Amino acid sequence: MYIIIAGCGRLGKELAMNMSNEGHDVVVIDENQNRLTTLPEGFNGITVNGMPFDEDVLMEAGIQNSDAVAAVTDDDNINLMTSEIARSLYHVRKVLTRISDFEKVSTFESLGFHTICPTRVAALESESFLEGKE
Repeated sequence: MYIIIAGCGRLGKELAMNMSNEGHDVVVIDENQNRLTTLPEGFNGITVNGMPFDEDVLMEAGIQNSDAVAAVTDDDNINLMTSEIARSLYHVRKVLTRISDFEKVSTFESLGFHTICPTRVAALESESFLEGKE
């Protein structure tokens, strides 16, 4: 599978390494060149420096050939814009959108975005542990 990951923070790096290790073709986009250089040794994908929702950057990353896009920057607005471009303009089959503000999640899910909210996941896991539902 050809996967574009927008964002090279903790989540983006982990996802990039996992997908790369599974044998997928991975491209990581980040506007901060320094973040791209922190990918662990052994990452065999491609990096692209630039704003993830910029169409020229997406074309350089190969969006026209991608099977999936994961917009996982630390900025909800960048993630939403990147996801909408991938979904609507390039008809990418699988698009994942990270939303940090859990109050926005239901709104974006109602618009058809597949979201992941680290805050909500952590809260549910914490609640499960504290209530003894391990």
